[in-house]
Amino acid sequence: MTIAFTPPPVVVPSLGASGAPDVDVFERYESHVRSYCRKFPAVFVRAKGARLYAEDGRVFTDFFCGAGSLNYGHNPDPIKARITDYLASDGMMHGLDMYTAAKRSFLTALTEHILRPRGLDYTVQFSGPTGADAVEAALKLARKATGRRGVFAFSGGYHGMTRGSLAVTGNGRARRAGGVHGQDEVTFVPYEDGPQGPFDSVALIERLLADSSSGVETPAAVIVEPLQMEGGVYAASADWLRRLRAVTERHGILLICDEIQSGCGRTGTFFAFEESGIVPDMVTVSKSISGYGLPLALTLFRPGLDVWEPGEHTGTFRGNQLAFVAATAAAELWSDPEFVERLPVPARSLAGFGAELTAAEPQITVRGRGMVLGIDLGRAGGGKRAEEVQRYAFEHGLIVELSGRDDEVIKILPPLTVTPEELDHGIGVLRAALLGR
Repeated sequence: MTIAFTPPPVVVPSLGASGAPDVDVFERYESHVRSYCRKFPAVFVRAKGARLYAEDGRVFTDFFCGAGSLNYGHNPDPIKARITDYLASDGMMHGLDMYTAAKRSFLTALTEHILRPRGLDYTVQFSGPTGADAVEAALKLARKATGRRGVFAFSGGYHGMTRGSLAVTGNGRARRAGGVHGQDEVTFVPYEDGPQGPFDSVALIERLLADSSSGVETPAAVIVEPLQMEGGVYAASADWLRRLRAVTERHGILLICDEIQSGCGRTGTFFAFEESGIVPDMVTVSKSISGYGLPLALTLFRPGLDVWEPGEHTGTFRGNQLAFVAATAAAELWSDPEFVERLPVPARSLAGFGAELTAAEPQITVRGRGMVLGIDLGRAGGGKRAEEVQRYAFEHGLIVELSGRDDEVIKILPPLTVTPEELDHGIGVLRAALLGR
């Protein structure tokens, strides 16, 4: 199934007196907390594939994709058709956790096209509309199922902005903004790799658990991103994940894999952990699971862990019916040979560009997997240069985001469905920004 590109209609721009985009209403009424609009100062009106169309007529290639929420691109036709048909039929739009036809279709599609082909047997909890909700539910359930309180988390990790998810998030700025101080029953250990270099964190965990005087009790869970995105695009090796899985199994600790940004095909397989062959006890999924940018989050867990009593964990918007419809169509793509066979093609181009960068400027470090590339400028100008590259990219029609401890890593997230022309444009802008050619 091909996800076709159809140019949207021309839009008449709405400009302020100076000829700049009219943003007065945002400046007057919206909180200062807004962020992305400051980096990308345009009023966007339409989007298709990897293209964003601004009110003033500018066209941008999107290598940000809603922070990983639009892996299939903007308005993919096969998914949009399902949504419009459902809306036209007056399909139910809000259902809490009631039985609905839309939810039944999604659960069936998730099982048949995603879980069963990968040998995974998970119970599905619709935890709320965001990834942070999925993390909160996973931590809460892990503590209830094990009767233990502690959690191991990793430096550089990012799991959300709510109180519980922040407690297992290493990002200092996010923790301070959320008023999270101290450990809150969370023990942080270094990730397998990071700005200070490789570290055998699994051996450290083993040592802490083996020593009755380490001061660390056996936790309820370990939560880990198989690929740290916000932390600077650091991928866990297959061997490291297998060792971590072995330790958690040996000590009866639940392993939670956070696939909120690394999942839904971003790394080439549906889940980033697939490469290692492990089976986590729990998996959190959100962002691109709906396939259309609609809010939806899942907490997946082994059936034996389903110790919830009815109503113990609720949420008004955990039953997003329109997202179920979109997510059903997105799941079906993974049984389409044409879609799956095309996935490695743009990934190879992205990897080739990374190799070109490091060959031309050895101080640049490149990391990634599949359709994510992290261009680390920590030794080549740092966050200041990364910000300059981001600004140059925007001025030349490309949207990219920064990550890492000091925003020193340019995080490249094109849609999985990016066309060769869109990919070439984005790479060309980055090549000019970084290498001057």
